[in-house]
Amino acid sequence: MTPAVKLWIRRTDEIESGIRRLEKRILKKKSSIHCFPCCISSYRISRRATRMISDINDLCRESNFSVIPLSPRIESSNTLDPIFDEIIEEKVKMFSRQNLKNITDNFKEKLGEGGFGVVYKGILADKMLVAVKILNGNISDNLIIKQFKAEVNSIGRTNHFNLVRLCGFCFEKELKALVFEFMENGSLDSFLFDDKKRNSIGWKDQQSIAVGTARGIAYLHEDCRDNIIHYDIKPGNVLLDAKLCPKVADFGLAKICSRDASHITKTGFRGTPGYAAPEMWLPYPLTTKSDVYSFGVLLFEILGKRKHYETNALPDQEWLPRWVWKKFEEGTLGETLLGFEIDEKDKEAERMAIVALWCVQQQPEMRPSMSSVVKKLEGELKCNRPPNPFPHMSYNDSAILQRFSSNASSTLFTSTALVTAISSR
Repeated sequence: MTPAVKLWIRRTDEIESGIRRLEKRILKKKSSIHCFPCCISSYRISRRATRMISDINDLCRESNFSVIPLSPRIESSNTLDPIFDEIIEEKVKMFSRQNLKNITDNFKEKLGEGGFGVVYKGILADKMLVAVKILNGNISDNLIIKQFKAEVNSIGRTNHFNLVRLCGFCFEKELKALVFEFMENGSLDSFLFDDKKRNSIGWKDQQSIAVGTARGIAYLHEDCRDNIIHYDIKPGNVLLDAKLCPKVADFGLAKICSRDASHITKTGFRGTPGYAAPEMWLPYPLTTKSDVYSFGVLLFEILGKRKHYETNALPDQEWLPRWVWKKFEEGTLGETLLGFEIDEKDKEAERMAIVALWCVQQQPEMRPSMSSVVKKLEGELKCNRPPNPFPHMSYNDSAILQRFSSNASSTLFTSTALVTAISSR
């Protein structure tokens, strides 16, 4: 096999990704009569390139060439278990149980543990570090299957610097797992809430983490082939690499919806109480604005490097969003920023606080889009004065709301129970 062919094989992944982006752009431009001939020409070129890549893959298989391993492609659900009907045709590698045992040295180093499983550190043959998420439950567990499909089907569609990358998966009777790129610094919550790590990130790091996370969510909402609503934006689901670059992770609750749909049908409570938007338990439709609310809560936590609700804080400082609004309304926001160890005259910090107040508006239509959030955080768009995010609540009522939402289980988190809580005050 010639060096030129080897080089083409090495570049196959990048070429295919570029072709998909080109064809997407072409389809958008075909509506314009002026650029139609150019689009047709580009489209023909892309189709020839696709056929060439297919020939190279065939040559690789026939030659049993193993120096540059290629990830097997999911061509259709006919070759896999029927539960993969919804998984899109993307290049992901399928691992066996034995593969994962070898990669993780028999599941030796545990990175963390959550509600759906345990995460182990692994290393691939090319020395790439990965995080292997082993899902709990047996093959008949509908919840595990649903979560597995949601993660593969949603994150498999993405390709963005601020989204964690899915490297592969395993789906066998004895083992169901997802393999992600390894993130050296773990999750954001440890840097915000751990006393030992809190001082290791400065204000500039806080800014870059906020903007990077916003960019990742904006990509899910507006730049993917289909809109993806994450539903569980929180510090634990934002991972940091060696350079503290943020990547949104954990798509187990994600929902894919058509770009033509203005909202999706509510099928039950989603997300983490305290971060979940009010429409999760009030009679509002669910849209991408649900993620905007969650990001707003996260933004307050990045700004203050504390949890959005702390029972051991002073009475008027327990719920961070309400406290920041109170200080903003009084014109003393600078004092709060000083408490966060930020210069009271820092315009970027004040801008972040105002953007967060816009994001947590009770009415979904009042919240900005995530692309607008990015531009506002970067200073490209002006931040107008936000309206009161809590227009129908006294301070005590809003505190009850947050205390209730932070402690309620999803099955008890209803508007009826909330009204009862407030009325019994």
